[in-house]
Amino acid sequence: MTITAAADGSALGNPGPAGWAWYVDDSCWAAGGWKHATNNQGELKAVLELFRATAHIDDDLLVLCDSQYVINSVTKWMKGWKAKGWRKGDGKPVMNLDLLKEIDEAIAGRRYRFEWVKGHAGHPLNEAADARARGAAEAFQRGRPAAGGPGFFGSQPAAEPVVRARTVASGGPGIARLPTAPTRTTDRVAERAAAYTHDELFSFDDIGDIGDIGDIGDIGDIGEDYRDLTDPNGPVVMRSTGELHRVTLSLSDEEHQRLVQQATARGVTVEEHLRSLI
Repeated sequence: MTITAAADGSALGNPGPAGWAWYVDDSCWAAGGWKHATNNQGELKAVLELFRATAHIDDDLLVLCDSQYVINSVTKWMKGWKAKGWRKGDGKPVMNLDLLKEIDEAIAGRRYRFEWVKGHAGHPLNEAADARARGAAEAFQRGRPAAGGPGFFGSQPAAEPVVRARTVASGGPGIARLPTAPTRTTDRVAERAAAYTHDELFSFDDIGDIGDIGDIGDIGDIGEDYRDLTDPNGPVVMRSTGELHRVTLSLSDEEHQRLVQQATARGVTVEEHLRSLI
């Protein structure tokens, strides 16, 4: 049997708040990050934690990776670097030495193969890993807990403790499910989130591309006494209900799925995900 998993990293600023993630399926993944690291460090850490998480399983491992640097480091260059005392051909020290040494130890005796996949090209496993790595980076950027994921059944926790977001009842031994996504009508969303139009909110490939929600417009300029600000049959309806406001979004199946995936990758509900954009 072969375990197929994607590994990916993300850095906001590169270097900056960074995340890593590996992903097999929705019940088998892990993620983490740092306050300050590079994208390459995130990519390497994802591979390292994937090998650690599967160390107890005697199966082949297929690693899907969008980083040629990581693939070449592990499969082509590392043996030569190690023979030269972890130095490159020009005599300079190898970058990311600690992570590479840990990977060298983790892959010893393992049966594995790397396969390059193009990033941000719609590959489902790569996209899932990327979303979770980016979610972790964003969590560290905002000083919030990052979703650590359920991990691999029977494996040991990541070497560096991962702060887990909320989990609910176990879906099996060692497997925890993320919170169930709410219905498509999200009530009591904070008012500035409503400053996005339907098309603006769902035109982004990644929540990291959204930037400051205030750039779209400040709902506070509209006033306290508004009622229906758009066609009631249109995509976005906002109504004043006193201290709180209700926002109803009419979503297509694809739009709803994207919103749920973004929230799930961060380990939060859809409402919490939208609130975090404020």
